[in-house]
Amino acid sequence: MARMFGCPCCQPGADLPEGFVPDHPVARRGVMIAALAGLGASVAGPVLAQGATRSLRVRRQVTGDSFSGVYFRNGRYDRPALRQLDYVFRDLSKAETTPMDPRLFDVMSTVANRMDSDEHYEVISGYRTPETNAQNASRSRRVSQVSLHMSGMAADCRLPDRNSREMARLAAELRLGGVGLYTSNGFVHLDCGPVRRW
Repeated sequence: MARMFGCPCCQPGADLPEGFVPDHPVARRGVMIAALAGLGASVAGPVLAQGATRSLRVRRQVTGDSFSGVYFRNGRYDRPALRQLDYVFRDLSKAETTPMDPRLFDVMSTVANRMDSDEHYEVISGYRTPETNAQNASRSRRVSQVSLHMSGMAADCRLPDRNSREMARLAAELRLGGVGLYTSNGFVHLDCGPVRRW
């Protein structure tokens, strides 16, 4: 069941994050999210060199939790690094962590590299439980009922040393997944789902 998301960690022989089991909530998300993820699975791959080392610098805006380092090397995702990233991207209101889709980190890493930024991403929102997402959707029409945040495939973030509008433009041009610009809040939504823009 977990493989329906096309997650590179879930392929046979992959180095799975500790604690990941197919019955985990990330594997039980709705059919619509699975379909969206499947469409996006073929998008991010061609842009990234398969054997390249990939790194990311992120800091959670509210808590200050951070990660700075390599999360992919020698053709494999690094389990301890993914666990640290899962923690940084956790749902803060429910204090719940889920295995994030590492393709999201690939998207973020690619965007930061193309923007020539060495700054930490400020992460406003990462994983959201269905309950948290429903609460957010009840407060704002801009929150999707089937948000990819619920499957660990999306982040709302900004690069402090770069213009958010330029970041959204570049991310959309790269066609790695979904891109949403929230000018009033100064952040960009990035995900590893199907290519779309708002």
